[in-house]
Amino acid sequence: MKGTIKIALFSSALAVLALPAVAQSTTPSTEPTGQSIQQRKERQQARIAEGVKNGQLTAGEAVSLEKKEGALNKEERNMRRQDGGTLTQADRDKLNQQQNALSNQIHEDRHNSEVRTAPKTELGQRELKQQERIAQGVKSGQLTAGEAAHLERNEARINNEVKNERAANGGKLTAQQRARANRQLDRQSRQIYRDKHNGRHQ
Repeated sequence: MKGTIKIALFSSALAVLALPAVAQSTTPSTEPTGQSIQQRKERQQARIAEGVKNGQLTAGEAVSLEKKEGALNKEERNMRRQDGGTLTQADRDKLNQQQNALSNQIHEDRHNSEVRTAPKTELGQRELKQQERIAQGVKSGQLTAGEAAHLERNEARINNEVKNERAANGGKLTAQQRARANRQLDRQSRQIYRDKHNGRHQ
């Protein structure tokens, strides 16, 4: 039964990964809007957001994926700028290859042994809620890839700091450490709100 489920899931994943390539190949190279590329970016962002929300992606994995997505977006903007707002077929082919690589990385990161475990502390629950807000912002397009990567880096830094302090104190935080972590999470919460409402969209 487990083998059947794994095969079905693998087949579904392959079908999802193959869809963008099919859509890409049918898009005329002269199309000015690059819709298939945009739709593909949105699909990748939704997959990252879902992985963050359901715990398949750690904060570190999400940061890495968002950085790659941001770099691809920047490269596409530069290509369009050089070609008067459109993409050449060579540009499209290059972007498609890079999106294939990113798609594979998302799949690998979501299905490796690294998972975010359910939080047991109040701080952990706050961190999870903030991760969910970031994921929702990515999925809705309110957060750009760059904004999401920046927020995920902040989230990872806070998580690591709390983890190291716990390890140094036998698994507990002092009242001072807890207060400092809460202040950092307050700042992060305000930054998430600002980034989601600044009018920049993915």
